[in-house]
Amino acid sequence: MATPLTADAMLKALKAEGVTVRESSGWRTHNRNHKGAWGPVHGVVIHHTAGRDSLNLCIKGTGSLPGPLCHAHLSKDGTLTMVGHGRANHAGTFARNAHEAVLRESTTHPRPARDEPIDGNAHYYGIEIENLGDGKDFYPREQYDAAVAYATAICRAHGWTAQSVIGHSEGTTRKIDPKGPIGSASGPAWDMNAFRADVQKRLDAGKPKPAPAKPAATKPVVDLSNVVAAARRDPRLVQGGTTHKAHVLLVEKALAAEGLLPKKWVDGSFGTKTVTAYAAWQRKLGYRGSDADGIPGMTSLKKLGERHGWVVKA
Repeated sequence: MATPLTADAMLKALKAEGVTVRESSGWRTHNRNHKGAWGPVHGVVIHHTAGRDSLNLCIKGTGSLPGPLCHAHLSKDGTLTMVGHGRANHAGTFARNAHEAVLRESTTHPRPARDEPIDGNAHYYGIEIENLGDGKDFYPREQYDAAVAYATAICRAHGWTAQSVIGHSEGTTRKIDPKGPIGSASGPAWDMNAFRADVQKRLDAGKPKPAPAKPAATKPVVDLSNVVAAARRDPRLVQGGTTHKAHVLLVEKALAAEGLLPKKWVDGSFGTKTVTAYAAWQRKLGYRGSDADGIPGMTSLKKLGERHGWVVKA
């Protein structure tokens, strides 16, 4: 007895499986729950749309069959759009023998009996895959792979095997879907046993490992004692003389970006022009008198570094 996934849990499962997901407006509350039960859920039904540009049809349905007509729509490029959450008009009635095979997670899915007492809409998730269903229109590889990932995500979330996935034609004698070649017009025909094998292979392999996070960029470090020493010594040196050039350059570039130091004086020397510019920065922060003498302090230097991508050490 499986309780249907919440909308948030469904999205999390799909994204964890690497599915490209979009959300149609209002999909979280778009359902036919007022017409009957939704759950317990037992499996996933694979459909084809039997038409082109069918997303809106899947959302709205028709006068005789209101939407949603599935829970998710899969485009040719492998983009999955969430259409509804809850009971959807996708499966109709199912044969008992087909349904019981899903319940047992049997490796054999029998030809469905003509008697169909099972309410498929109450017990199955449904995906509509964009395809004409004429046996000629093919499923691009990225579309097929996304369908495998969709079914895998739901099975993994519920702890099911791939035998909980069936084609619409395996649940009822009324339907033929899914149908058509895979990969190209001359590719192999869609086969649910092969599809389930692909789902199981993905389940057995475990969740896709996320790409390793890029290491955080190391910010440059300005040593307060070095720039203070430079601010006290460099003005007495011959023009352009430097004490701690690398550290001073970072400070000067920041002062220039603040519009306080002409670029021609960004030379790594904490000379009189830089002292004057730093005093202007201190005044900009609200310091006055001897607190704005152009000699860096920890607080003012940290604030300059925060604005320009470097850190300060004492």
